[in-house]
Amino acid sequence: MHTFSGAAAPDLRALMAGAVLAPGEEGYAEAVAPFNLAVPRRPALVAVAQDAADVAAAVRFARRHRLPVAVQATGHGAVGPDEGALLVNTAALDHIAIDPVARTARIGAGVRFGALLEAAAPHGLAPLTGSAPAVGVVGYTLGGGLSPVGRALGYAADHVRALEVVTADGRIRQVDAAHEPDLFWALRGGKGGFGIVTSMTVGLFSVRSLFAGAVYYAGEDAPEVLRAWRNWSAELPERSTTSVALLRLPPLPELPEPLRGRFVVAVRYAHVGAPEEGAALLVRLHGALGEVRPVLDGTGEIPFAAIGSVHADPTDPMPVWERGLLFDDLPETALGALVKTAGADADEPPFMVEIRQLGGALSRQPEGGNAVGGRDAVYSLLVVGAPPPEELTSLVAPAGARVIDALRPCSRDAALPNFLGSAPSPADIAAAWPPAVRDRLRAVKAAYDPSGLFRFGCGH
Repeated sequence: MHTFSGAAAPDLRALMAGAVLAPGEEGYAEAVAPFNLAVPRRPALVAVAQDAADVAAAVRFARRHRLPVAVQATGHGAVGPDEGALLVNTAALDHIAIDPVARTARIGAGVRFGALLEAAAPHGLAPLTGSAPAVGVVGYTLGGGLSPVGRALGYAADHVRALEVVTADGRIRQVDAAHEPDLFWALRGGKGGFGIVTSMTVGLFSVRSLFAGAVYYAGEDAPEVLRAWRNWSAELPERSTTSVALLRLPPLPELPEPLRGRFVVAVRYAHVGAPEEGAALLVRLHGALGEVRPVLDGTGEIPFAAIGSVHADPTDPMPVWERGLLFDDLPETALGALVKTAGADADEPPFMVEIRQLGGALSRQPEGGNAVGGRDAVYSLLVVGAPPPEELTSLVAPAGARVIDALRPCSRDAALPNFLGSAPSPADIAAAWPPAVRDRLRAVKAAYDPSGLFRFGCGH
């Protein structure tokens, strides 16, 4: 790619309805800001698209000027650096159309799950959302999309019906199982790099409520809680989805007093089905823990639209270090290593270490298949550090790396695509998919983007 001269920017402005912004111009900083403030972003230009035609114009401009292309909607999943690139911002593509008869939603690339939950709820329908309603639907789904109810309903990518995507040749393509089937396969779980998705049609579910929430235990009880959670979760029906997290919570006034400023173990739980059944299954965990009592039990029947309360993920942008791993089981050696590096007595531990149970519907391919990796894994680990910016390199990254390194021998040494972190190595990226899937993804990339125009993973 050639070094770009900003003198050509007026040419792009003439081709688009949306704004074109250069470094230093009003609106540029807001248009490039990622959710993870640790990701450096300084593209040569930002094309603020108003519709798919704007996206196509921007891509054709980038191709003509031999500029690499990055894309951002909500700023989640950003990878960097993207200096010298054209960043296409799709946040304004925020249209939602619910079809209650077909039980589908057609959404623009800028739609967040919170808006989709709100739009679907009056029809008694729900999307297969992630743990954080502020996350964008498209980027989450391109990486597979692991939901707090995933064991019951599968990956979000399994329920994509169609996509509109601008490919490297600047064409707007309508993609589904019958049209561009290889591209359709790759976009659902291949994470990005095949084009810019401008809209997507997804299936919705007739689920109005859940028995769900989180049970919090004192951090000092982590060894007992981790072991009991592992044994209890192994016996759960696939209608139940659960995770366990070691959390170091800040002393924020909005947190409940029992959690404020404490190290806790959170058992997250969501049951699709009768609330009585969900409650009875959770009682088994309490029984297995005996004298170990929770400091707070936040479970109960909730509207599906309140699913974000289960994980209660942060909503404001912050600097973050994160990495993931996949596991086939959790032997005692793994639990011991986790407690040693992230438990009550650990030196400089990360903000959060979470283990999600997989299996159930997550292990089954949809009709025709897709590119989702990690189908046959049993657990997914995510390590997150959320420090003051000045401590990211000096303290948090080494602390997170210690957890990953300690658990790596018990793992597959691979992660789900959405849990690779902001600066994955080529080896990390390659390991996110089985060899046959990886080879097919490379073939689709070569067919649709032979020059590597989309080289930043298209995190959205």
